Amino acid sequence: FVGGDFAHSFTIPSAVSQSSPVQRRTATTSLQAEPVGSENSAVDSFVESIKRSVRIIQDSQAEKADFKQIVANVLAGDYDSASTRKKVEELVASAPCVVFTWEASPFSQKALKYLDIAGAEVKNVRLDDPWDEGNPLRAELGKMVGRTSVPCVWIGGEYVGGFDGGVSEEKPGILELAFKGELLPKLEAAGALKKKKAD
Repeated sequence: FVGGDFAHSFTIPSAVSQSSPVQRRTATTSLQAEPVGSENSAVDSFVESIKRSVRIIQDSQAEKADFKQIVANVLAGDYDSASTRKKVEELVASAPCVVFTWEASPFSQKALKYLDIAGAEVKNVRLDDPWDEGNPLRAELGKMVGRTSVPCVWIGGEYVGGFDGGVSEEKPGILELAFKGELLPKLEAAGALKKKKAD
């Protein structure tokens, strides 16, 4: 039998082929596929991946993670939490305004656009370039701020939310901060506004 990327050979005992239909159904449901050649390693790799995902889900549930955090953790796979957190902290400290984004996220693009309109100098950290580096960062950001969605906006080393949402009244996202008249003062205090060119 050949299907997809896997090839399997089946051996049907001659006693099964000469038995009644009910006996054949019972016997064939207990047949086991024998992997052929290098496909065995692909199957083993797939099984190990499933086992790892189940373990991460169980560990995340034990830590009382919400559904989105669990998904982020599974996508991140096994990673060094301490060194990843350190990297996030270094990125956050690397510029007055840091935004973690995905290229295909409409809200990420809106956040970048409106921060630019506000006159902010933004450091854009893409979590999708490449995914294998960005997924652990996203999982760790979720653990740090309580939200895994993008954009994840930091001003002056402080998490302020996303584009139109956040985790609290103090961190509601840049849209609400702008309507409250708090966005520009935050950007200015952090030194995140672009320098005006002299005439």
